[in-house]
Amino acid sequence: MAWHLGRLAPFDTETTGTDPHQARIVEAYLGQFGGGHDPIDLPPLLINPGVEIPAEATKIHGHTTEHVREHGMPAAEAIPRIATAIANVWANSIPIVGHNVRYDLTVLNAELIRHGEPPLLEWCGGAYGPVIDTLVISKHVDRWRRKVSEQQGAHALKTCAQVFGIPWNDADAHGARYDALISARIAWRIGCIAAMPRDQRPRIQAGRGDDRHLFDALAVDLPTLFASQQKWAAEQAASYQEWLRSPKAGEKRDTAAVISGAWPVEPAPANQHEEALA
Repeated sequence: MAWHLGRLAPFDTETTGTDPHQARIVEAYLGQFGGGHDPIDLPPLLINPGVEIPAEATKIHGHTTEHVREHGMPAAEAIPRIATAIANVWANSIPIVGHNVRYDLTVLNAELIRHGEPPLLEWCGGAYGPVIDTLVISKHVDRWRRKVSEQQGAHALKTCAQVFGIPWNDADAHGARYDALISARIAWRIGCIAAMPRDQRPRIQAGRGDDRHLFDALAVDLPTLFASQQKWAAEQAASYQEWLRSPKAGEKRDTAAVISGAWPVEPAPANQHEEALA
């Protein structure tokens, strides 16, 4: 069975910031859909991270410090629950699906360490996966896509939804459940395209040649797709790092920039383990 016709487990988090090693989770969603079985679609888990939620983060996901303190589950209880659910999904060879899901899995790993728990790799028996990251895949099949506007990036979740014909509602966006389900629908659509004969696939790179052959690498089994995404993520990180170090980056130029190519989880900095033991 093609992977997009099997069981998929959409996963997403809403957090306090953009650095996955420092951010705290305030909302998490993990569902299961497809594969000929009934869906598992529980409400997102609201979490009290134990720290103030910055106003910038509240603007995105809507959760305030006061609200999560009153209604959220304590992080020390919620984080192991999420890790257990992720491990159970992987134990059944079901792919975790998300958009830039490396961020979500990395922040979960950091939270586990922060709360004195084993890292995520130990929860899942020493091997990650399977994982389907629609950001990594989008960059593979349409590398030179231009950003829609200054506010909407070329490979933002909304952009990918528009490119692959998935309905989008701004009012519902930036909730963990909504974003996770949109990612799963994008993944399903990409899988459908990959399963088509090459000459029947739609062209998503308008006016920039015919790269429909790039979907060939997606018409594979999950272990092969996982390995390919690891390779693509590393290449994409190296390319971005090279750009940041070059004059082409303009005001963003940083000649010492280092972009991690690790995927699907960025290793925790050494001091993160030390802080957890302190």
